[in-house]
Amino acid sequence: MSLLAERLYSEIVRIPLIDPHTHIDASDPASRSLADILGYHYYTELAHSTGMDRADMDPSLEPRERVRRLCLRLPALANTVQHSWLLEISRLLLDLPLQRIDGTNWEALWEAAQKKMSGPGWPEEVLRRSNIEKVFLTNRFDDPLEGFDTGRFIPCLRCDDLVFRLHDPDVAGRLRKTTGIQVENLTTLRRALEAVVSRFRARGAKALALSLPPEFSPEPESEGSAGAALSKALSGRRANSQDRERLARHVLWVLADLAQETGLPFDLMIGVSRHVYESGVPQGTDLFDRRTSLYQYRALFNAFPRVLFPVSVLAHDQNPELVAYAWIFPNVVAMGHWWYSNIPAFIAQDARSRLQAVPAAKQIGYYSDMYKLEFGLPKFNMYRKVLAQVLAEDFVQGRGFGEEEAIALARTVLRDNVERIYKV
Repeated sequence: MSLLAERLYSEIVRIPLIDPHTHIDASDPASRSLADILGYHYYTELAHSTGMDRADMDPSLEPRERVRRLCLRLPALANTVQHSWLLEISRLLLDLPLQRIDGTNWEALWEAAQKKMSGPGWPEEVLRRSNIEKVFLTNRFDDPLEGFDTGRFIPCLRCDDLVFRLHDPDVAGRLRKTTGIQVENLTTLRRALEAVVSRFRARGAKALALSLPPEFSPEPESEGSAGAALSKALSGRRANSQDRERLARHVLWVLADLAQETGLPFDLMIGVSRHVYESGVPQGTDLFDRRTSLYQYRALFNAFPRVLFPVSVLAHDQNPELVAYAWIFPNVVAMGHWWYSNIPAFIAQDARSRLQAVPAAKQIGYYSDMYKLEFGLPKFNMYRKVLAQVLAEDFVQGRGFGEEEAIALARTVLRDNVERIYKV
């Protein structure tokens, strides 16, 4: 990092953050041991890909033993950015500066983690050290949404079950139980979906969110075909793939309409193919392919002009298309660097192209996608370092921006847009 980038970075890290997409459990937000840290799917995936047996990661194993086995594999991952996240967690959160993690020092790391994580107020300390003020959750439609501070942990309605699994009797039963509405036709289905959205709004929810497979094309479905698909699903007859897709299209259309009525943004995470690697570790089975195009979403973006759609794409090479759609459509926002695109080499290219082509107000720079609070700091630091370098090279040196002007641009994409788009 250049001296100019270091100066910018030192100011950017002072910007308080709102993390707009995580998988945090508000009732248990921080890690209880190093096993929670190393249980993050990045590490189990990478360890498994280098030859570690799935049995060595089995949750039934005692946590300390699981950590020992995983740490023995970490030298093979030392080149990865994910390994650098671990070192940063150790240094900045556990106060244990390490140059490596392996079979010689894993016990010291385990003990340091136990001491910190068992202390009172650990989640608050992690948030304070990370300079994160608020964290968005990803809640199933029937989550209770009780027992936590919704000003700090902000609910967000994850719509995957509603859109893609309503034909499942279990999902339909959960919808009936949480809304008190027996879905019998398209009218009662809309009432049930309205009840779900209303309950979330009453508990401070700020967005809807949905992850979508590459082959799916959201388009309006006729009431006749949607109603027939719903009737087939409710009757207990096995819905075929066409029925499921028709029902999914209808439900997504209703949810987008409710988002437009209520003013809630609708986050779209586009392009994930589930269960590609059948023998993978938990959460380590999903990948992307190149069948998807944002052209498939043109009907949705055109039909709901008052809905803001913050869009994430899974494949790095789809970023130019996202840039173009955020360029043209007023309601499309380029959001974050998701999953397999979440490494510095891809972030640098993607962030550079967005900052050069898309109005600053149309971008949400980053979200952590974390499952435990400890990962917010190293993940955001990774992005902030890349952002500082891009601003230094392209804007201060390349275009004559002042340093304060560059820092203001960083604040826009890191903080201000999140506050404005989600009204937090």
